[in-house]
Amino acid sequence: MTNEGDEEMGKGQGNTLWIFPDCEMPPAGDSLLKGHESVIVLNLGNDEAKVSLTLYFTDRDPVDSIEVKVGGERVRCLRLDNPDDLNGYVIPREEQYALKVVSDTPVVVQYGRLDTRQDNMAFYTTMGFSE
Repeated sequence: MTNEGDEEMGKGQGNTLWIFPDCEMPPAGDSLLKGHESVIVLNLGNDEAKVSLTLYFTDRDPVDSIEVKVGGERVRCLRLDNPDDLNGYVIPREEQYALKVVSDTPVVVQYGRLDTRQDNMAFYTTMGFSE
């Protein structure tokens, strides 16, 4: 159910380019909550968003064949430790990389990392650079 004016609110909110320069998949660890990264994509528009992910590494060519879809007025969580969410690609753990997210329609993207390398787990989340 939508409220009056929601259709107008969703149009054009967000951006089509998002960049997260500080990514690093932590080890899964032995705790109940496994170390991981995730990317949340919120599509406030009515049309399905076609989203492309590119990963940049220090010492090799980028990986740019990861494409996902996010339905209109939907949110999708991509667990970056789950190859099913990345067209089968496996992100290496404990290796620095950067992530670019491009969408054919404006979306809002948030990155998060759960790191359990210490007893007091750390959760880090940020909005990326966008335009």
